Amino acid sequence: MQNASKQRRKASGRNVIRILVTCLAFLVSATPSQAETSDLRPLSEADYRPYDPAKAEIGRLLFYDKILSGNRNISCGTCHTIEGATSDGLSLGVGEGGVGTGPERRIPDSAERPDFRMSRNTMAMFNLGHRSIRTLLHDGRVTAEDTYGRGFDTPAEEWLPLGLQSVLAAQALFPLASRIEMAGRAGENEAGTARNERIDYAWPILTARVATIPEYMDMFATAFSDVSTPEHLTIAHIGNALDDFINSEWRTLSSPFDTWLSGDGSAFSTAQGRGLELFYGKAGCSECHSGQLLTDQQFYALAIPPFGPGRVRRFDPYARDLGRMVETDLQDDAYRFRTPSLRNVARTGPWGHNGAFASLDAVVRHHLNPLSSLAAWDSGQVVLPQDAQFAKTDFVVLEDRFEMDRYRMRVDIEPITLSDSEISDIVAFLHTLTDEASIPGRLGKPEVVPSNLPVD
Repeated sequence: MQNASKQRRKASGRNVIRILVTCLAFLVSATPSQAETSDLRPLSEADYRPYDPAKAEIGRLLFYDKILSGNRNISCGTCHTIEGATSDGLSLGVGEGGVGTGPERRIPDSAERPDFRMSRNTMAMFNLGHRSIRTLLHDGRVTAEDTYGRGFDTPAEEWLPLGLQSVLAAQALFPLASRIEMAGRAGENEAGTARNERIDYAWPILTARVATIPEYMDMFATAFSDVSTPEHLTIAHIGNALDDFINSEWRTLSSPFDTWLSGDGSAFSTAQGRGLELFYGKAGCSECHSGQLLTDQQFYALAIPPFGPGRVRRFDPYARDLGRMVETDLQDDAYRFRTPSLRNVARTGPWGHNGAFASLDAVVRHHLNPLSSLAAWDSGQVVLPQDAQFAKTDFVVLEDRFEMDRYRMRVDIEPITLSDSEISDIVAFLHTLTDEASIPGRLGKPEVVPSNLPVD
């Protein structure tokens, strides 16, 4: 016992922190809702679902091909840019009808201009093929629950096609059928018109477009055993190809945090080590940001300053965002949003479900006292393409005192006090979660796509 005690006293500062984190991980793993994501060990290829390289290559081309949009003017890669670390650098993005990419994307003064800004911040694409992922999007409206006998719980309900291999494959279909994101308005194009009648009516139209391109059909016939003619191709094949691409393309495997977890104590600076100790200790960050991806995939109300068009139920006249309640219709879920993964978080701002904060420091400070932060929030932090029409209602929710009273009543975290230096240390630790090699992706952006439409 004395020898063991001496060995413990001789342990370095970083070893002490490692022991602390291991103990905390054990306590977190005891929580049933976090059991799948609570272990703290470096990420490896084994933590992700397997993928087929041939299918991933099809998905890569489709991800950057505007053939999947109603008006053939936008692709997945238009908003999920490599330059923006798989996001767009905007607080609220601009989908169908916008011009340009990233922070320079603008709203044209033309009949084709978009009707709305995006309601929420464009989510990053990292680690979406991780085996623990069961819930996607800010409000969790796509989940791996077989609610409707289609394998997943999604906005398409019983109209979701069969044959989708993962929750990511299911989610990949919805931007294609969104009027604001990629489909366009009714009357503008065949897909947008069909989608206006029923969500699943747009997918066969987009599938038929792809099936008419010989290069795509040759690739699908090679990669999928059940596809030999254009008639065999379905939107599920397209969703599965997009899944294999996204799953394989953006995996974080070599951040300083993973290096440190592998036993290399030199991976952290002194400040980053202090930040880690705060993150898993006094600051309580790991109570929600747990597991390998630093998310418990649960939903919380944090009083992130509201603005923009938001998302509401169909009968709701307000310009506001009810969060998880839009999907569940449960009052307890009002203003709750999914805990984001913190992998590559330092590169994926602006931060918050609506991009309300322009810096990591600001969003960390908000978590310490949400109501105080909300009261002092400066709307100048948001990054929005300027538009006189949208500007009239961008911040109208802040002027609705009844809605703001409701909003302030729903906060799921208790205020804590940290010094400026402690906040700085936490931000320093968050930078250790960046894997620079993961940002451009495994395959990267193609120069041309089979449709011959321009690649953004």
